[in-house]
This record gives sequence, C-alpha cells and structure tokens, in this order.
Amino acid sequence: MSENTKILISGGGVAGLTAACLFGSNGFDVVCVDPAPPITDRDTDGADLRSTAFLQPSVHVLERAGVWHQLSNHATALQTMQIVDAGEDGQPRIARAFDASDISELPFGWNLPNWLIRRELVKRIEALTNVDFRPGVATQRMLARSSGAKVWLSNGEQIQADLVIAADGRGSPLRQAAGIEVKTKRYGQKAMAFAVTHPIPHDHVSTEIHRTGGPFTLVPLPDYEGVPSSAVVWMEDGPKAQDLFALDDAALNAAMSERSCHMFGPLTLASKRSIWPIISQVASRFSDRRLALVAEAAHVVPPIGAQGLNMSLADLQSLLELSGKHPLGSDDMLDAYDKERRRNVALRVAGIDLLNRTSQSEADWVRELRSWGIGVIHDAKPVRTTLMNMGLGLR
Repeated sequence: MSENTKILISGGGVAGLTAACLFGSNGFDVVCVDPAPPITDRDTDGADLRSTAFLQPSVHVLERAGVWHQLSNHATALQTMQIVDAGEDGQPRIARAFDASDISELPFGWNLPNWLIRRELVKRIEALTNVDFRPGVATQRMLARSSGAKVWLSNGEQIQADLVIAADGRGSPLRQAAGIEVKTKRYGQKAMAFAVTHPIPHDHVSTEIHRTGGPFTLVPLPDYEGVPSSAVVWMEDGPKAQDLFALDDAALNAAMSERSCHMFGPLTLASKRSIWPIISQVASRFSDRRLALVAEAAHVVPPIGAQGLNMSLADLQSLLELSGKHPLGSDDMLDAYDKERRRNVALRVAGIDLLNRTSQSEADWVRELRSWGIGVIHDAKPVRTTLMNMGLGLR
C-alpha cells in the first residue's frame, strides 16, 4: 500500500512531535512515525524525567505550532539565571545572578517536564486532521529522487513525500543511511535527571552550580504536593555518576543536598531517576536530497545553558521559513537550511564544549579562571547583556 503526503517525520520525541504540530498547523499534510509510543505520564517506566526550558524564541515556534497556549498553563517562568562556582569544600566561592529584566520585559524562558510536553503535543496532533501520527511504526529505508522521496515503513506501507525530516535521535538511522558522518566528542561524564522538592522557594531562579566533574543545575518547576520543586540535571564523571545513581533515596538526598551547596535547604527526591552519557556531536551536513536532519540527528550538546532542545526548535523554524521561499524539499531549500543551521550550531556547540570542559577540569588555575570569569561577565554590563542575548538566540 502506497500513499502520498507532503512531509514525513521520522521520530516521535519532543522535536518530532513539535515538527508535526508546526507543519500541520501551517497547512502541510504530515505523517509522523516512531517505533515506540510516547510516554506521557510522569510515573510510568521509561518516562523522560528531564525538563526543558523553552527560551523566548522557542515560544514563538510553539505558538505557531498551536500548542503554547496549553503548555503555558503548566510552565514555570525563569526570571533569573544564577551561576555559582563552588569550591571542593562544597561552599560557593562566587555567585552571580543574571536577571532577564536587563534585556527584556519577559522572563528568559519557561520550564516544563518533558513527559508533560509530549502529552500536550500528542493532544494537539489529535486535533489536527492533516497530521497522521503512527506510534509503533518505524522507517526502514528511503529512496530520494528529484521528484520526491519514497519511504518504506516497518508495517509494510510505503509513503511518497516531498520532504523527509529525520528527528530520529543521535544514532539516526536515516542519517546513517544517507552516509552523513558525525564528529563526536566524549567527555567521560554521565548526567542524572530527576525532580526534587526543597523547603526554600526557588523564586523563579534557575541555578547552575559548577564544580569539578560538571555542573549541577536546578531549574524551577511548579510546586509538587504543595512544596517548592525543581528539576535537577547533575553531571559527573561517569563512574562517580553511576555510583550516585545506585544510591538509595536517603543517601542520594544527602549527596545532592551537599552538591547543591544547601542553597535551597535539604533536597528530597520526588521522582524516578534517569541517567545517560554526555557527548557533543555534530553532523558533517544537515541535509541530503529530500532529507533534513533536525534535533539530535543533527546535533547533540551537553545539558548546559538550556541550549539543546531550543537549538532543535530553531531547526524547525528555519525549515518552516525556507518552505515559504523554495519548493518544499527541493535542493535549494535544503542547501539553504544546511548552510544556515550548521554555522549557527557549530558556534553554540563550541561554546558549550568550552563551558563543560572548564567545569569538568580539576586544574587549580582553571577553577580560578572559571570563578574570575563569572564575576567579570556579570559585572561588566555590556558584556553581560550581549552574552545574555546570545544565550537566548537573539543575536
């Protein structure tokens, strides 16, 4: 059985589902497939316990996707970004707060748990008659021609599409099939993600605490069972992260309270835990004939500065804008996409790589430079506001 659509999206993670909503809301016929149904409940095994801070430019993408009005009901505003350099004694050596009011009347962004984002995206897709989401179905192979792409699915169906979007993850089968190489850096780190409660309110402040091994980040969430709550991403050298992940709840509570410099009082685990290896990875090109790579199929970065998924939404915004300037899926459209996004991503990946290596370093002079740099960046207002705009993607 063969059918036609304008866009086929391979991948039903947050980026793939957002792509389906975005292009569907803008009048394109879309088929989205993923081998696994999305998990949309917090306490289900396999739930994505990470959170995403949608920065200001990403909110415009979500508005065009017709989903922000629902997501905003569950979002926690991020008014301030606090950067802390901690000594090996677990005490803050320097702390600086970067307030969004320096550059905007709006917060830096809004934070939501990933499982909830998936839930609202699926609801939006169900309301779009021109979007067909098929969980439990995978792409098997693709044949690209000047007239369009032919894609074979695991259920025996064939799809003819003008454009195929690979949102199928860092190991992207479509990218591999196209022969697109990647450059990968491994840091020897792993990251843990979970939610916590704490007695001291976060007051809409996202706090990133740097110490040897990697940053410990608390991002505000809505209160959980009447108690202030935050999402935690804790990066550490691999073996240590694995040991921490294996601790019982009481021991982990003590360890993470110490690692947070007790800035919010005792932290209490309030969700299941997840763990994954930290890499940075960039594809040698972001497109091929009839194929666009987005999100982790194109780029992977350590979870620092809320850049990862926001870069992915910038990919989708670029594709949508270019679809209005060139024939959908044409070489001209995809060459322009590759040129625009790969240059921007390379700069951001380089910056995040430097920040992570600086945070991870055990060298005393690097620690001193890190502490000094936080103060200089904050205290020189032109530098501070320029870097804040760059972090938001406004420059």
